[in-house]
Amino acid sequence: MISVEGLTKYYGPHRAIHDVSFQVEKGEIVAFLGPNAAGKSTTMRILTGFLPASSGSVNIAGFDVYSQSVEARRHIGYVPETPSLYPDMRVRQYLSFCGKLYGLSSSQIRESCDRVVDLCGLAERSDYIIGRLSMGYRQRVCLGQALLHEPDVLILDEPTLGLDPNQIVQVRELIRSLAGDHTVMLSTHILPEAQAVCERVIIINHGEIVAEDTPEALTAQLRQAQTVFIRVQDSNAEISRQLRDIPGVLAIEPVKDDKGAYYVSTEVGSDLRTRIAKFIVDHGWGLLELGSRELSLEDVFRHLTTEEKGVA
Repeated sequence: MISVEGLTKYYGPHRAIHDVSFQVEKGEIVAFLGPNAAGKSTTMRILTGFLPASSGSVNIAGFDVYSQSVEARRHIGYVPETPSLYPDMRVRQYLSFCGKLYGLSSSQIRESCDRVVDLCGLAERSDYIIGRLSMGYRQRVCLGQALLHEPDVLILDEPTLGLDPNQIVQVRELIRSLAGDHTVMLSTHILPEAQAVCERVIIINHGEIVAEDTPEALTAQLRQAQTVFIRVQDSNAEISRQLRDIPGVLAIEPVKDDKGAYYVSTEVGSDLRTRIAKFIVDHGWGLLELGSRELSLEDVFRHLTTEEKGVA
């Protein structure tokens, strides 16, 4: 549904992205992740036809974004990072206006407005002036306009930015409900959001794709050691040194801003929790907590986008 091949973009002498290629299949929800200035926004803008590429190709639903721009855009619903709304219009009035821009007939506009008002949970706010809505409801209105023409592809740029925790949960549930009927590509800085909503992630760094897979597969590839979390009552400088004497222990890392807490990296396939617990008790350090620590998408992201390649 989305096909990107060899995408490169220069701003004058500065190369923003280089040879970016990926595919997003019909019905998938895919997260596009990257640190600031990695080329994420540039790529998203090229996908929507907002920016031209220096080289490479983008196909949306089988249409080339450059040579068949109008046809490609008919298949795209776009939610920008900052909702582009008219604050003095009422919700249904604004949706009707957008329906006309999409070229829908009067009957199609009525049907589409009813559908997205229901889908986006706007029924009780459909006659409200947009400028008086909360940020969460404004984001719903923006999602509603993107869904009016039933696009095959939805491109969402930071769809939960600026929302409170309850609003974030509601928008995430709405995005999840779109899977299957729509192909969704979203950019986000909130890594738990990508893990909660998306089936696959694409990570870009310094303008190049550095990883592409499911969160589970990426963490499995990265896992070079097992990690045990411990918390002791008597924290002292000897703990890190002495725990390394246990056969199979690879490294000890104090947890930042958490006195008495440590990550203990051990060899893959060796469960040293019983031995570590006994060692701590025998030394009288006061074992308060012990458990396994699984790698998260945040660990993968940090590993792939920073100079430091070590994994706790």
